[in-house]
Amino acid sequence: MIHLLYKNTFLIFTFLILLGQPFSALNNVKKGIISIETGYTISKVRTANNSKNSYIVASSFEGTVLGISYEGKKLWENKLSGFMNHDIWCADITADGKDEILVANANGTIYCLNFKGETLWSFKKNDAPMYAVHVISKGKESYVVAGGFDKSIYYLSTSGKELKEIKSKTFSIEKPRSMFKKDIPESNVCTSNFIRSVKKADGSKVLVVLGTNNHMNVPGTLYFFKPFEDLPFKKVKIQATPELKKKIRIRPLGDFKTGDVNGDGNEEIILGSSAHANDLLVSTYDMANDNFSFNRITKVKFGYDIAHSVLIKENDKATYLTRVGSQIHLFTPNSTEKDVERLVSTYAYNDMCKDEITGKVIMASAQSGGSCIHIINTESKNWKKEFKDLKPKGKIAEIIENTNLVRNQLKHFKKPSSQNKSQPVYLMTEKVPQSQLALKNEIDRKFKNPMFLNSLHMRNVEKFDRSSLAIEKYRKTRDRRKKYTLSPQEAVNQISNEYDGAPGIAYWAGHGNDPFMFSLSTTKKVLDKANGKKTVLIYPEVEDHSKENLDFLVNDLMYPLAKYSQSKNANVFLRSKNVFWLGSNYLDSWSRLMSGEFADVFVPSMEETTDKSMELSFAGRMGMWTSGAVNGWGTRAVPDNVSFDRSRQLGYQRLPNHFLRMLIFHTANGAQFINNFAVDQDYLSIYWELIAKGALYVPQRNEILSISPVHLSMKDPDHHYLNDGANVKWTAFYDEEFENNNPFVLSRLNGTWPGAPVTEWDFSRYAAGVKERRLNFLAPYENGLVLITPPQNGVFAKKNVRRGKLVDNLHPLYKNSMKEYITDGRNYYSSDGTQTFKANEYYKVIESDLKENSKKLPVTVSGNVAWVVAQTSPNNLRLTLIENGYINPTNATAIIKLNTIKPLKVTDILSEEEFRSDSNSEIKIGIPVGGFRFIDIELSQKM
Repeated sequence: MIHLLYKNTFLIFTFLILLGQPFSALNNVKKGIISIETGYTISKVRTANNSKNSYIVASSFEGTVLGISYEGKKLWENKLSGFMNHDIWCADITADGKDEILVANANGTIYCLNFKGETLWSFKKNDAPMYAVHVISKGKESYVVAGGFDKSIYYLSTSGKELKEIKSKTFSIEKPRSMFKKDIPESNVCTSNFIRSVKKADGSKVLVVLGTNNHMNVPGTLYFFKPFEDLPFKKVKIQATPELKKKIRIRPLGDFKTGDVNGDGNEEIILGSSAHANDLLVSTYDMANDNFSFNRITKVKFGYDIAHSVLIKENDKATYLTRVGSQIHLFTPNSTEKDVERLVSTYAYNDMCKDEITGKVIMASAQSGGSCIHIINTESKNWKKEFKDLKPKGKIAEIIENTNLVRNQLKHFKKPSSQNKSQPVYLMTEKVPQSQLALKNEIDRKFKNPMFLNSLHMRNVEKFDRSSLAIEKYRKTRDRRKKYTLSPQEAVNQISNEYDGAPGIAYWAGHGNDPFMFSLSTTKKVLDKANGKKTVLIYPEVEDHSKENLDFLVNDLMYPLAKYSQSKNANVFLRSKNVFWLGSNYLDSWSRLMSGEFADVFVPSMEETTDKSMELSFAGRMGMWTSGAVNGWGTRAVPDNVSFDRSRQLGYQRLPNHFLRMLIFHTANGAQFINNFAVDQDYLSIYWELIAKGALYVPQRNEILSISPVHLSMKDPDHHYLNDGANVKWTAFYDEEFENNNPFVLSRLNGTWPGAPVTEWDFSRYAAGVKERRLNFLAPYENGLVLITPPQNGVFAKKNVRRGKLVDNLHPLYKNSMKEYITDGRNYYSSDGTQTFKANEYYKVIESDLKENSKKLPVTVSGNVAWVVAQTSPNNLRLTLIENGYINPTNATAIIKLNTIKPLKVTDILSEEEFRSDSNSEIKIGIPVGGFRFIDIELSQKM
């Protein structure tokens, strides 16, 4: 009988129906991994029970919560607030056998949904993001416990009423390191990284709060509470023993699971690092025996990620299944590194959990913008092979297909003979694989743009006598990543050898940790050896908040080096962070840079890691360039670009489509200096070809026509605004009274606000068109790019500076139409300095002005796109359109409004598709997932 059943599909089908099983089980019985397409980029996954049956609860990047069955059916969908969800917990708080879904949202709200996905209630105390939520019981009562960035823990009833607030000040032992005490407002406070419970052998549960005050450098403390009590009965600092500290580094935590690892009936706490791949750990705390054990994660390629773990049974042993990067590691509690089984796949995933009812392991979407949920059946003998071979469908497949289509179109593209010559682009740190060497050689031979510089990443730097350096900090400071072994001549020889066979070189000449990795005299000797070839000296994170230190740094290193570079075809690439190019650069120390004295040398660029203000740094660098303070600007693409919250550091994208679109956007806006850390050059090499063939046009500043006629100028920056913008790592800044009484033009920039909504009056909202503090690399700027510039008129404008006037550097269209507003980051000011205007009132004037003045532009674009317009010939405009979901790509529609022009023809230069306007002088153009289009607008008369 059994034999016949397996031989006959029809009988199998009948048999399964009789057992009440879904037909999909027929196909899934041997499958190790099932992938469910959702249409969303899924960031978080959990499972919920519905009358003893379980289903998947998923949260998208945009904050939509979905219920999905194991058969792939969407059960329900709730868009909730439209802002990201930091945490989700599922539990039956109403004792009806069906789990409710608790959601901690970035807008400061805890939401409760029922099993149908309907919102039952919400709780909000203030605007600080809620970050953690859990459910615990005491006797017959269940409580929702929540916490976030306002430094409190809240007990809520099952109907959402506040029962108790516990301020962390009453129990926290978190303190800033002494060097940072001046930067943060208070000590002995913490924010809730996680709130979870641990089950003891007797069946009781203990509430655990993982508290921290910094999401970059501080792993924090485990605070153990009895349910509904005000003070913890135990505090455990997360740290290694002294002998282990030399071998491991405990980073902030991005994963908190529990499970009975050793089989004693007590659950252990399993913590996963959120860090660089080299520093990832799985840390297990045994509460019964009060000790930590650590499993170091090794052999993971460069990137940033979270070590997500679940416990499974393998060979009847408790086994850690840990997802790290694009790998799964399997190991038992006492494994050594050589005992770890590693399964290497292609993509990394956003989250992972285990369904305790079915035993299935659930993975969220691929970090590169994927849209599937993946279900692993670890009881299947095929699951390991299937993981290794896993290539997600949905958005990942679409992105690859869309990019390949552009590649094919590019083969047949011929640059119009009338098109102006693009500016040169310098690929400073590009690594060319063997597979792309032919393309690189063709570009070198036939197009000569972009230019591939030789790149040095030097482990060994110069050792020289620093006794003559007047500032103690720079005499003593060293970068721990470097070895100081080279003599001056050895340094010169090693660096200058790289000029051979290349148009130039790029290398780190210093870093904020140590700007003097090489002495000034050594760097000058290197420039002498260049013999006119391009040299780009990279200086990441060069900023000092002490005026004495900063003055020494610029006057004894930066300015002398810039002066020497002027005759050497050399550039100083300042790879700054946070709000440097719309704040720190306006301090007196940098006045010579801002004057335009070294416009041909200094290149403003950004290291956007941990930032939440990409749309602002873009406007600041563009403002520097168009003002004439500098003659070129740069950008950077590196795996930790995606970081805005180091406690959830998911920076292991293997498909660099987000890099590609950002680089296209910046290059179409005139960026020439490209600091790229390629994850997949076979994919990204299309960027080189787009530049070489002229499809991606690199304009001069006087050719851009997508700049708003309204701009914002920065006077001496407000101290609090600067401090707020620089402190992106500390999480304990929230002060409700201060927030309510101090509206800022540029706000919510510190570490308290990951993913949080911007205020109604924030420049980012009304000018850039963004709604939250998260990864706005491709901001829409619907009314045109609003520059942030040096003051041009009135009492705040510098007189007789070399850079000249902003309007003299722009397209002639702007000659008599530019309008200036002045700020210090906090308030607005009249040009004569006699009036001050509050940010939360005056923004309405500027917003109205932006909308009205946008009509002066030839075209404006709305929709979920980034866009640039440049004049490529007297009769042609190039409109570059980029789908703007940075790591949550989706299909986009660009709505092009024709304001002052009536084109003869509007054509996609690659596909040759032609577009026509409707009666409202609008054109709608679709852009596929992860896509971009280059549109030629042929004018009826010269512009």
